[in-house]
Amino acid sequence: AINSPQLLLLSGIGPADELSRVGVAPMHDLPGVGKNLQDHLDINVIHESAQPITYDGLTRPLKQLKLGLQYLLLKDGPATSNVAEAGAFARTDANAASPDIQFHFIPAYVIDHGRIKPEGHGITLHVCCLRPESRGELRLASSDPAAPPAIDPNYLAGEADLKVLIAGVRRGREIMAAKAFRPYLGAERFPGPDRQSDAEIAEFIRAAAETEYHPVGTCKMGADPLAVVDAELRVHGIAGLRVVDASIMPTLVSGNTNAPSIMIGENGAAMIRAAA
Repeated sequence: AINSPQLLLLSGIGPADELSRVGVAPMHDLPGVGKNLQDHLDINVIHESAQPITYDGLTRPLKQLKLGLQYLLLKDGPATSNVAEAGAFARTDANAASPDIQFHFIPAYVIDHGRIKPEGHGITLHVCCLRPESRGELRLASSDPAAPPAIDPNYLAGEADLKVLIAGVRRGREIMAAKAFRPYLGAERFPGPDRQSDAEIAEFIRAAAETEYHPVGTCKMGADPLAVVDAELRVHGIAGLRVVDASIMPTLVSGNTNAPSIMIGENGAAMIRAAA
């Protein structure tokens, strides 16, 4: 969803006016390339752990070596975990047709994508907005192929996205307050007990929300003016060229993007073979 539109744009396929501004000669004016960027935004409810039973502290080199050997020799231990030990889908609106938030439960501190590692042990509940209204875009920053593109995810541009995440934080707090968790949870660290109103939670979300690494949509499939590929993933107006990856999703799926991306790859490969 990042490199595919970037490659098309560098090749002169995309919005002609934008290409000209960065010194790329337009070869085929296709306005939708790089547009319609969607991603899952995630906010964490984090508690201290009342017991040293989490994965925190297992990242020291000697400990990692021990855990790696345990996995290789015995096929057990913490290295067998995918870290996200539990998950759930839920509705913040009882009248919603389908879930609008997804939870991931992780027995460890996850702050700033794991880059910040506090002392002690923590427990993290990820709260993800499943069906964002916000749409961003990707453009070329220059005509240099080695330069990273300019990416604007435009998170929280849709007012409903913020409302869903605020409600998701409240639901996450209800889960963490369950009786079964009481022996294991210490104080809430984030958002923190001082943030209770919608405005205070919204301020925290704007400061601390993170990508769930699910970008899609920048070469979307369809027949409208911003569509980049057709139903067989062929780039509109360019013979012999297809895009086969997550960028072709017109709308972000209500869950993880790994399995749908594999499906797109499998079906795209079948289409290419059938056309050969």
